[in-house]
Amino acid sequence: MFKTLRKLIFASERAFTLIEMMVVLMIISILLLIAVPNMIKSQAVVQDKSTEATVKMVQSQISAYQMDNDGALPNSLDILVQQDYVDTIKTSEGEDLIYDSTTGKVSAP
Repeated sequence: MFKTLRKLIFASERAFTLIEMMVVLMIISILLLIAVPNMIKSQAVVQDKSTEATVKMVQSQISAYQMDNDGALPNSLDILVQQDYVDTIKTSEGEDLIYDSTTGKVSAP
């Protein structure tokens, strides 16, 4: 009985044919062609959102600086780094933020 059962199991197992493997590879390549451009677009959106978040964070730290210094605006963003209000004043791309010392507004380049 075990011999017949073993024969049935081995008879039902067969390797993939070359055509089946090529079809699977073609399907995978089509999925990659669809997915890769979408991931590249998403990366640009993430960098933009990161820059926006950095600008908002630095702007809020300028407000904290004003509260601590009787409403006085900092002369430059370097003061915020020196006094540990923020760790960095650069965007996610490594560019310096733009600061208007007369209005206290921060913007991205």
